[in-house]
Amino acid sequence: MRFVIAMMKHESNTFSPVPTRLDRFGPDGAYFGEDCVEAFEGGNQAFSAYLDLAREEGAEFTTPVAATALPSGPVDAEAYEAMAGAILADVGKGCDALLLDLHGAMVSEAYDDGEGELLTRIREAAPGLPIAVALDLHTNLTEDMVANCTAMVGYKTYPHIDKYEVGAHAGRILLGALAGEVEPAMAWGNKPMLPHTLCMGTDEGPMKDLVDMARQAEETGEVLAATAFGGFPLADIHNAGASAVVVADGNVSVAEAVRDRLLDAAWERREAFVYHPEPLSDSIARAKALEEGPVLLIDHADNAASGGTQDTMAVVAEIMRQGLDDVAVAIVADPGAVSELIEAGVGAEKILPLGGKVSMPALGMQGRPHEVAGTVRVISNGEFTVTGPMNTGMKTTMGRSVMLDAGSIQFVVTERNIEPWDLGVFHNVGIDPTRKKYLVLKSRIHYRAAFMPIAKHVIECDGVGVTGSDYSMFKFEKLRRPIYPLDDMA
Repeated sequence: MRFVIAMMKHESNTFSPVPTRLDRFGPDGAYFGEDCVEAFEGGNQAFSAYLDLAREEGAEFTTPVAATALPSGPVDAEAYEAMAGAILADVGKGCDALLLDLHGAMVSEAYDDGEGELLTRIREAAPGLPIAVALDLHTNLTEDMVANCTAMVGYKTYPHIDKYEVGAHAGRILLGALAGEVEPAMAWGNKPMLPHTLCMGTDEGPMKDLVDMARQAEETGEVLAATAFGGFPLADIHNAGASAVVVADGNVSVAEAVRDRLLDAAWERREAFVYHPEPLSDSIARAKALEEGPVLLIDHADNAASGGTQDTMAVVAEIMRQGLDDVAVAIVADPGAVSELIEAGVGAEKILPLGGKVSMPALGMQGRPHEVAGTVRVISNGEFTVTGPMNTGMKTTMGRSVMLDAGSIQFVVTERNIEPWDLGVFHNVGIDPTRKKYLVLKSRIHYRAAFMPIAKHVIECDGVGVTGSDYSMFKFEKLRRPIYPLDDMA
């Protein structure tokens, strides 16, 4: 047998000003050909699981592309065609199965449904080809995605620590179909609700409730796979929001029944999926009153893993105004500041406008730097390997990076955006996060994978950015309406 195994992942924030070119899909851009295997073999991606399954089956396989980028604006048209074209070229050479590691919320400059477009092209080129798809929990599911594959399974964890398991799950269903042991039959649907991402953590309800229901349907043997998607709300496309897909063995009515249970449960919990922030000054004041650290201060409106610029300074400014001490910030993405600090050299004292260099036209906001006086303590190439439970083993680069010591606050200043899902964002520039009183993390939920084991307290801080939870800040034009909570759905 011959398999084609590919990864093409991006969560597109249509309100983000951060461009998404091909060079964003890896430390030096997307991987192609044999480089894909070297980059992800032994990792915990769905792609990694596909490689292991192919070897277990003794199948030949090719890896046309393995590309994953942090969320940002819609994918550049040239980048989309380079990745999609590589997959289609390998499929065109003939294969017995295609195993895809996708995200499910990709928007390109040309297509609102990036995955649906890819799968439609593949199905047109290879009408009978068995296709397995692994998807993110934040998938915005569409008819084109479901109709043009054989089996589809999504993550059940957020933070996403089950990527490998989901790839293995999707792959084994496909192998069963190839062997004639199962006959996948899928049903999907959605509800008119746009959950807040901060309410999708799977360690607690309401998302945990849906995940538990899906797991139970699988574990009892009722269906082959069941997935409840929270969706990615910061994409102005028709199908953004909550959905579900179920794979049954030969009986679509069974799949439909489980799908309906999941969607009805999501709708019943719709109010629990709405995030209610407190004023930023109150959050920082609560943090200041705490005695034991580390205290995690979550700057969720500027989260790189949802498309944030990672350079807004509202939370930092409030921390400085209220006089918190022993603080470390990860990260401030400011390439210009990095160049200036490196030129000054280790030991140099600098006063400079930090962050706030990127404006956010979708929100009508200009960048607002914050003047910081500090000493350059560490200069690094920003490269490290993830050791935490999310993306374990993945080679990561923050670009050239600097630790700027401003006395009460130490800043990790980088050339590239990176989600702080691993302690390495601090260790790389000489900061021991376990010894700090306060850690500012530009994150939403993914920080939990590595940082919760060291945290004494967590306080969410409602700062500024294109990943905020106040939907009134965003101008939705393509989104299906009415939809909860944007509209009165009584």
